[in-house]
Amino acid sequence: MSRYRGPWFKKIRRLGALPGLTNKSPRAISDFRNQSRYEKKSQYRIRLEEKQKLRFHYGLTERQLLKYVRIAGKAKGPTGQLLLQLLEMRLDNILFRLGMAPTIPGARQLVNHRHILVNGRIVDIPSYRCKPRDTITVKDERKSKVLIQNSLDSAPHKELPNHLTLDPVQYKGLVNQIIDSKWVGLKINEFLVVEYYSRQT
Repeated sequence: MSRYRGPWFKKIRRLGALPGLTNKSPRAISDFRNQSRYEKKSQYRIRLEEKQKLRFHYGLTERQLLKYVRIAGKAKGPTGQLLLQLLEMRLDNILFRLGMAPTIPGARQLVNHRHILVNGRIVDIPSYRCKPRDTITVKDERKSKVLIQNSLDSAPHKELPNHLTLDPVQYKGLVNQIIDSKWVGLKINEFLVVEYYSRQT
């Protein structure tokens, strides 16, 4: 299944806020939610919606998300928590978290167009898994810096997760550690996502 390229309003109205997909909040969401409260959802639908929420927020294909679930399942520790950590440490998500891009799709475009360096080397793979002590910088070209500055200027003032440090003057971000799950900031039950996939096999 390919990455979703349709109208984001439709997804937000059904799943709730998806900050990685868009920073806009469409009207009438509350009315839709009030109406949906009276609809009895099956357990399957509840698990499906949690999975879809995770997929659309991070901008993943179905195959990509399944791959991350399998990687998390083979590692030591709670699968749901490890899954979120894997997704949060993607380069496109790190850029979004630093405020260098307004959305994760926007961050993906920056990486694909070779504007971003990791530890001094250009990385053009959005799914690149960042590690503690990785340094994220911007290509030393005017166009690249203007794109990042525009995003930093328009980004809402929010507390930076404790696993990241940003130097906006130098256009530089630092990954301090693996993210703590409390900083994920997405209202989601990751255990239901894992359960969804476990029931598909």
